[in-house]
Amino acid sequence: MSFARLFDIPYHQQEHYPQEACFAAKVGGEWVRYTTQGVIDRVNQVSASLLRWGIRPGDKIAVISDSRPEWNFVDYGMQQIGAVNVPVYPQLGENDIRYILDQVGVRLVFAEDADCCEKVDAVRDDIDSLEGTYTFEEVEGVSHWGDLLIAPEEGDLGEVEAAKADVGKEDLATIVYTSGTTGRPKGVMHTHRNIVSNVQACIDIMPVEPGQRALSFLPLNHMFERMISYLYVAAGVSVYYAESVDAIGDNLREVSPHTFTTVPRLLEKVYERIVSAGKAQPLPLRLIFYWALNVAQNYELHGRSWLYEAQCKLLDPLVFAQWRQALGGNVIAAISGGAALNPRLARVFTAAGIPVLEGYGLTETAPVLTVNRYELEGRNFGSVGKPIDGVQVQLAEDGEVLAKGPNIMEGYYEQPGKTEELFDEDGWFHTGDVGEWDDGFLKIIDRKDALFKTSGGKFVAPQPIENRLKESFLVDQAMVVGRGRKMVTALIAPDFQNLKQWCRDKGVEWPGRDTILDQKPVRNRFAQMLEEKNEGLSHTEKVKKFRLVPDEWTVEGGELTPTLKIKREILREEYEELIEEMYAEA
Repeated sequence: MSFARLFDIPYHQQEHYPQEACFAAKVGGEWVRYTTQGVIDRVNQVSASLLRWGIRPGDKIAVISDSRPEWNFVDYGMQQIGAVNVPVYPQLGENDIRYILDQVGVRLVFAEDADCCEKVDAVRDDIDSLEGTYTFEEVEGVSHWGDLLIAPEEGDLGEVEAAKADVGKEDLATIVYTSGTTGRPKGVMHTHRNIVSNVQACIDIMPVEPGQRALSFLPLNHMFERMISYLYVAAGVSVYYAESVDAIGDNLREVSPHTFTTVPRLLEKVYERIVSAGKAQPLPLRLIFYWALNVAQNYELHGRSWLYEAQCKLLDPLVFAQWRQALGGNVIAAISGGAALNPRLARVFTAAGIPVLEGYGLTETAPVLTVNRYELEGRNFGSVGKPIDGVQVQLAEDGEVLAKGPNIMEGYYEQPGKTEELFDEDGWFHTGDVGEWDDGFLKIIDRKDALFKTSGGKFVAPQPIENRLKESFLVDQAMVVGRGRKMVTALIAPDFQNLKQWCRDKGVEWPGRDTILDQKPVRNRFAQMLEEKNEGLSHTEKVKKFRLVPDEWTVEGGELTPTLKIKREILREEYEELIEEMYAEA
């Protein structure tokens, strides 16, 4: 492909398949579309303005914002002049934001809105390098990003072109801080080559074509969504940004995308809404829905019988077509990453004609290492697929996944010791994940540091058990506990919206979320759920006791990472008394 640096990608699109909507977003209730040429013009305007402001190669600029076209404008704009993008999740607390901005010595901040500005203001006095803040939304008393922009003259564009010529593919493009399930986040350094190599290796795998549409609702700070965004532009796919997580359903119907990327938790929410809608239908339709759900949950990629195929064909116009229509009616495939996908979800959506292609990688690998392909022979439920071109993957003696390739990070910013810990003498990058091969497909068991031994010496992988628990519509999040203990237990954060509906259906009084968990019918229902989920688990893996917690685990509360993974150490400390209480009863 004719691009070697990330900022070459919009020019690649303009040359090969210019779009009327390179990017689009809702403004005042209406979709505003930016043509490919319009994007390039805005990017050059950003570059010229930053040069005029005094930004030079190697300077660090933070972007504290979720996904929107402006994110891309400033990203490409700073890349063109050799500046380094340091994306920051808006949901992070002040301490993490202070740490990141101070460590990299950020000169400028682009903040999304007033909330982000408040966090920057709270740490401003601690960041000696910070010289200015601009916002994407209008915020009183703070400079709008439009105030920074100048209309570039011929001389300005000449400076931009000269700056672009000095940027090489091995130059640092970004420092992406890990979401951090434990300890301080670490700044992953990626060059243009690291990320471009991943785009080029994945572009032929993705079932996308020029002129198609994608809906984006994951944050661009997430390495997965960011790389895919570059890929969309390189492939000539129009990127529409969802208004919010709550508006995804409406935006799917409005945009009718051909693809979207997601994390498993969001797919679980979609599945829960499908099940809730099915349960609410009149009896005859409800019976058909349960039939369809049972058929979908038993879907296999290969070896389906003629009877099974006949059922799918009959159920498609009655049920599955409605599911597809709820996602806009045009989805060819959804791409899942960031965490382990429950195979049940992959089966259900694939049976309904919405293949879910699960991939695997890390922020440190820019990010994709393996992925399931769209073609049937390249897919395997429960796996994260096969390695992409140019990337080598092997397992260490203890099962840890090791990788080599042009996408592997340059290292952690100003933490050479942490970097050296992850590379062995043969140059293999140690992912920290434990996996196994299944006929050439990689399966991830769990994080190496999450695996634990019970006091009886038996190994337990908590993540698969937690995923089983989250299959229940009553469970929002769960954490399995048992390191060094004689049995496995679990903390369960209920899905209070679904629990409230269950109470209404069963005639159980709802006194409030703080006391509902003490109600005997509720405790009995969760105990029944646990008994069902324990089926099929080994004796060691079975969850013997549980506690329901009245709190919602969130990114803002510090219990989840921005990619919706649980922070085990934080939760263990927060619920130490409850955990000890469970074991004291044994």
